[in-house]
Amino acid sequence: MAKRTTKRTTQRSTKRPTRRSTGRGPARQAGEANVNPPAEAELVVPATRTGDNPDENEAQAKLPEVMPLLPLRGTVAFPGTVMPLTVGRPSSRQMLEESLPQSKIIAFVAQKDEDVDEPEMDDLYRVATAGTVLKLIRQQDDTVSIIVHGLRRVRIKRLKQEKPYLRAAVEPLTEKSATSRRFEASVNQLRDQARQLIELTPNAPEQALTAMMNIEEPGTLADFLASNLDLDVPAKQDLLEETNVEVRVRTVLRAVTNQLEMARLQQKIQQDVQSSIGQSQRKLYLREQLKAIQRELGEDGEAGESVQQLRDRLEEANLPEEVMNEAQRELNRLDVIPAASPEYSVITTYLELLADLPWNKASEDKLDLERARRILDRDHYNLEKVKRRLIEYLAVRKLNPEGRGPILCLVGPPGVGKTSLGQSIADALGRKFARMSLGGIRDEAEVRGHRRTYIGAMPGRIIQELRRAGTNNPVMMLDEVDKLGADFRGDPSSALLEVLDPRQNNAFVDRYLDVAFDLSQVIFIATANYMGTVPPALRDRMEVIDIAGYTDHDKVEIARKYLVPRQLTENGLTRKQCQWRASGLRKAIDDYTREAGVRELERQIGAVCRGVAARVAGDPKSNGRKNGKKSSRHTSIVDGQLVREMLGPEKYTRELEMRREAPGVAMGLAYTPAGGEVLFVEATAYPGKGNIVLTGQIGDVMKESASAALSLFKSRAPELGYDVKQLADRDLHIHVPAGAVPKDGPSAGVAMYTAIASLLLDLPIRSKLAMTGEVTLRGKVLPVGGIKEKSLAASRVGIKTIVLPKENQRDMEEVDTQVKKKCRFEFVENVDDVLAFALGKTKLKHVTK
Repeated sequence: MAKRTTKRTTQRSTKRPTRRSTGRGPARQAGEANVNPPAEAELVVPATRTGDNPDENEAQAKLPEVMPLLPLRGTVAFPGTVMPLTVGRPSSRQMLEESLPQSKIIAFVAQKDEDVDEPEMDDLYRVATAGTVLKLIRQQDDTVSIIVHGLRRVRIKRLKQEKPYLRAAVEPLTEKSATSRRFEASVNQLRDQARQLIELTPNAPEQALTAMMNIEEPGTLADFLASNLDLDVPAKQDLLEETNVEVRVRTVLRAVTNQLEMARLQQKIQQDVQSSIGQSQRKLYLREQLKAIQRELGEDGEAGESVQQLRDRLEEANLPEEVMNEAQRELNRLDVIPAASPEYSVITTYLELLADLPWNKASEDKLDLERARRILDRDHYNLEKVKRRLIEYLAVRKLNPEGRGPILCLVGPPGVGKTSLGQSIADALGRKFARMSLGGIRDEAEVRGHRRTYIGAMPGRIIQELRRAGTNNPVMMLDEVDKLGADFRGDPSSALLEVLDPRQNNAFVDRYLDVAFDLSQVIFIATANYMGTVPPALRDRMEVIDIAGYTDHDKVEIARKYLVPRQLTENGLTRKQCQWRASGLRKAIDDYTREAGVRELERQIGAVCRGVAARVAGDPKSNGRKNGKKSSRHTSIVDGQLVREMLGPEKYTRELEMRREAPGVAMGLAYTPAGGEVLFVEATAYPGKGNIVLTGQIGDVMKESASAALSLFKSRAPELGYDVKQLADRDLHIHVPAGAVPKDGPSAGVAMYTAIASLLLDLPIRSKLAMTGEVTLRGKVLPVGGIKEKSLAASRVGIKTIVLPKENQRDMEEVDTQVKKKCRFEFVENVDDVLAFALGKTKLKHVTK
């Protein structure tokens, strides 16, 4: 009778008293042996006492020496308990199918890592529980549910079988009991603490307390509580491996005491919350009564005072009529809403924003053209095109004060001063400066704001920056406009279309404000490294000003005027202590930097200054400060030798110095978002079947240029004195070094054609010559872009001759004067002219049609 009652209790779906849900759903449990159900955990109940069931006593006395192993995920089976398990692994199901007809006794062992799908012996603990499978239920999802009864602790001695499932030799573990008075007191305290914990646990099953009180054996009581406590697998495994009953009881007692304290604390918090809610409702009722009484007496109270203060602030802000009407409607709502209502704070925050925005506050422009030119020259070297455009804007503003603000976009490689130029523009105009970084923004609400219906709604970044600036006509820098992203939350670049349109942004509507704000007086200045990623509609709304990289001469001047003084100040040095020479600056520029801007150059200058500072600080003749001024007799002359000593081996070498004149190697020019780059094109031939191999991580356009260049050479082979039949038995391999860098574009067509011609004609290309241009199958050389940046890159590496398409001659006005002095430019119309310059061959009689 007792056994039948136990099995009925086992199959009931009841909630365990203290174990929290693990969060693993049915999908996770389908492939594991683990405690089921997914919704709520079942109570692991104690089995009938040993001795009441003769079959179980006999099974426990005759445990097999070799048992199959059933790995368990996220749980530990204890002796003397009955628990349900869900078996989902194919190997575990096969083990049950093959083992249960022979013997119902199985060793249940916990996994060390529950994420392992097919555990081996190293993934399992060495102490397990031998148990009997009482019932097996097949489920519709190919899983098997079993009800098991833990019999005895066993130790796994050695593995007998690995496939298709684990079998191992085991030995029973003998428990050490105790009979001292202290032990009896611990057992009684454990039973009392467990009873209180079950009573404090919400939704605890009724039979849990009865089952626990009916357990007489201390070891069985400890195992029952351990299986139901909220402990992790390692902690439960430690209890399973503990054969000393006294130690196991004390360990479980500590765990029960801790969870009992936590349950008492949670109960106290819940009671306090319920009391607070009841008290809040009472206060709300009394507050409404007080408000009604004050209204009858004509006294508004504190809430009325805050509303009146808001009304005064809105009137002082001199809002436009339609905005004031919206504010008045919100004020009327605020009068009838209780101060404790969440809507009250939302409306108050909205009205405070309306009062803080600079609707009619504008800074006065300083239209002194000479002063503006001095400020721009003070902060930035060269950049004449940008400075001229800003002076033109000031002149127009002086003649037409009501004109609309321009939308400028500064495009250039990193480190040329685009972002810092915005602050200089604001200083020159006498306006406030606001900066909004757009890099990585993917949410359209960052620009337009959130609707006030959402919790935590706020205005967009543009309105927030205007609020901080305090004027409606600041210089607003939209930094990194080419780094905007788009995802399911919207496209921020599309939200900028209205902002950056001078004829629409006078009525910009932020979703949070829900009223129009005039942005027409704001000077928007966007920056970008590359305009190719900017949407065409957004690009059309901006006036693009290209800022090319700096020449070596420019970098020397920038370092002398700006970088060196700034690094001396930051590193606590004086000009006397650290005297830079032009040779030191050129050494840092040529051998330690390779960039269009000057950021890396400033870092290298800072590194040298830090080294000098270490010498100065360690100089025994240095006596720190004297009369408030830095004092030291140490002086460092920073020339090329000292830069080499401070910075170590050179990072970069001139490509031309490493190159040897050999057929099949041409030098092209490329334009990247980081500025111009020199691009080598290498060609080689070997026995084959007339195929062409292209490597170097090149894009589809460049691959097509290589195919076109080869076809063009084949068509002109007779005029070049080459037998095209030789290509039938040879394969061509064209490689563009720096294979880790993606490369694409048609401008390498001329270089690829020249490399192929040089290889097959066995003629080396002239040294210190670079070229760029797109080729057609008729032999024409078409114009390309980025001439200024490409010429700068060529000059930087020591190129002396640059071959350009004839139609790019008009771009020579943009080429830097220093580059024109260093390099010779040759303009070609067709590939015959290219070979004449590159290979030294006489101009061919072949006429391009």
